[in-house]
Amino acid sequence: MKRLFTIIFSALLLLPVAARAQETQTLNKKNLVIKEWNTDPRVNNKVLDHVTTFNPAGKKIEEIEYSGSGQKWRKRFEYGADGRVSRELVYDERNKLQTYKTFEYNEFDRKKIQYTYNAKGKLISIKQYEYIAQDGGK
Repeated sequence: MKRLFTIIFSALLLLPVAARAQETQTLNKKNLVIKEWNTDPRVNNKVLDHVTTFNPAGKKIEEIEYSGSGQKWRKRFEYGADGRVSRELVYDERNKLQTYKTFEYNEFDRKKIQYTYNAKGKLISIKQYEYIAQDGGK
């Protein structure tokens, strides 16, 4: 009985330590910039591959994909008053607007419909999202 009590007491003492360790493992995205680099092992040359930028609220505001010759594309994200992505703007390698997307969301704050427009505002495609929950065979 004493051994069981000792084990339970030790576990209770370690619980706050484990909770703090889990908190520190989560990434704080506020004002974060993530740079991804490709390295050629033969010459140890680093080349920038991708950059993701977050705003002070921790929301993704921009992604840029690079190639050896420079920018391949850039995406900028705009948020509505509800905190969800309202527009996603896609730019080409010369930083010229190519397309933009607007979204409708369902009652669970998941994308319901995506509308894609060209740079002049003409609708070019509509994508609908369907979410199906699996019951695990039960």
